[in-house]
Amino acid sequence: MQKRFLSLMAAAFIAVILFSSCSKDNKQGRYVPATAAMVLHLNGESLNEKLPWEEVKQNGMFAQISADTSIPAFAKSILENPENSGINMKGDMVIFMVKDSAGGYAGIEGFIKDEAKFKTMLTNANKNAKESIKDGYTYFADEKASIGYNKERFIVTINVPQLNMMNKMAAGKLPTDSSFGGSEEVKYDRDMNVITASMFALKANESLAENEKFTDLVKTKGDVHFWYNAQYFDVAGSMGPMGAMVNTKKLTDGAIFAGTVNFDNGKINLDGKSYANKEVMDIYKKYATDGFDKSMIKNIPSQNLAGMMIMNFKAEGIREIMKLLGVDGLLNMATANMGFTMDDIVKAGKGDMMFAVTDISTDTAATEKARFIFSAAVGDKASMNKLIDAGKKAAPMMGMNDSSRGNTSLSYNMNDKYFVWSNNKTATDAYLAGAANTSYSFVDKISGGSFGGFVNFQYIMNAMKPAPTADSLSLAAFDASVKMFDNMLLSGGNVKGGAITQHWEINLVDKNTNSLKQLNKFAGTMALIQDKKKKKNEATWAAEDLQNFPAPIAPIDSMSEEK
Repeated sequence: MQKRFLSLMAAAFIAVILFSSCSKDNKQGRYVPATAAMVLHLNGESLNEKLPWEEVKQNGMFAQISADTSIPAFAKSILENPENSGINMKGDMVIFMVKDSAGGYAGIEGFIKDEAKFKTMLTNANKNAKESIKDGYTYFADEKASIGYNKERFIVTINVPQLNMMNKMAAGKLPTDSSFGGSEEVKYDRDMNVITASMFALKANESLAENEKFTDLVKTKGDVHFWYNAQYFDVAGSMGPMGAMVNTKKLTDGAIFAGTVNFDNGKINLDGKSYANKEVMDIYKKYATDGFDKSMIKNIPSQNLAGMMIMNFKAEGIREIMKLLGVDGLLNMATANMGFTMDDIVKAGKGDMMFAVTDISTDTAATEKARFIFSAAVGDKASMNKLIDAGKKAAPMMGMNDSSRGNTSLSYNMNDKYFVWSNNKTATDAYLAGAANTSYSFVDKISGGSFGGFVNFQYIMNAMKPAPTADSLSLAAFDASVKMFDNMLLSGGNVKGGAITQHWEINLVDKNTNSLKQLNKFAGTMALIQDKKKKKNEATWAAEDLQNFPAPIAPIDSMSEEK
């Protein structure tokens, strides 16, 4: 009997695990509209574990803010202990943005630990907010924002009408909104309580709770989750007249990026998944490869590498995307006028391309200079020569042969394997010779997909470090940065689970301390430096103004007496 009971318990436990892991819905997106363009999910429990508030308080800038006598007592009590806000700081928090016909609105959602403390905070934070109660929820609102809550949850919505003006500016129209330098006052003319109430009233199928991709995202172990849905931004509208000719919906429909951030010891890891609609994904699968040509990196004739990017995507895929957008006809006409065709573009290269920046130097005028190298694997040499000839004709119009712009050293050449373009002839020739066989430790770490990248923060910062005679604050900022950041790696491009995967890795100098703790300390240091710079500049400007202020004019009476 006991064995049977234990067997049943084991079976029940396994069933619960399987059910939870295979569930297609989630709690985090329950009150987030399915039309949200951006969502940020913060895992309160893991973030608090990795960076306890007591350590945040040790941040130098935090101590300075806490000492500010102008901060109200209630705010200081929250700074001392965020639990005094009544918010459950170890619970999940979700921030989102929705774009609509009135511009858009932002939302913040979280859990309440102490309702009385939460209400006290709201009452003290905005004396002008109006309180109302409806359908079991209490609301505090003004023209710009609304906060609704019950004993368990709160939702904040913030009116963002400026999103409409941003679209107009992107389309080339002059700003009229005062937020962007125009003369028109921003109109906050909608009832934000209605928006907040609509969040509480969302049906599950109207929210992100039943979105399988979002569920997969928030169930991935992480400290922070990020969601971006390009479908809900008017890309065509921001392109002006071109938007009417380009079928951007073919790209934006189904275009979602889902990213997971983990703050680990000595590094920040970001794993991303890029989704697309079936037509775009089919093109990508067909023309992207599962590897790039590593020898293109080894041919770089320098150990002083600041950064590089490499990828493999066949040009025929670009033609298919142009067809999908409906601009292939325009492109064919444009290329014909330049002396080549789309077929030449497709045949010219094999799809492998690499761009690198090396050998940063500073001249006597304190101007930073660097070498760049671009290389592409050659497919058909005749087609590649047509593209080169077109480039020669276009160069004068683009100022690329203008000696006044420092372009006299631009150099290109080609052999049977690669076409190379650089701003240094010696580097071009050395790359084509292929004798460098430069060894970089990161190559294997970024390999295995259709693209990869590397940025050497240490080399860049040390190559551009301020002179010893620079002011002490600039030297302090440099010192803090160079002790913080090491390098960044990027890899990915494989298709897995219906998405294009990628991985970013920001490596820090200190390999043993959690990266979130390091970021907290670094942010505090830099904030203090910037604050000191601001005060120093203000004092300098005040002294200059005083020095340049005209001498006071003598009173009329005294002037007459002198006469």
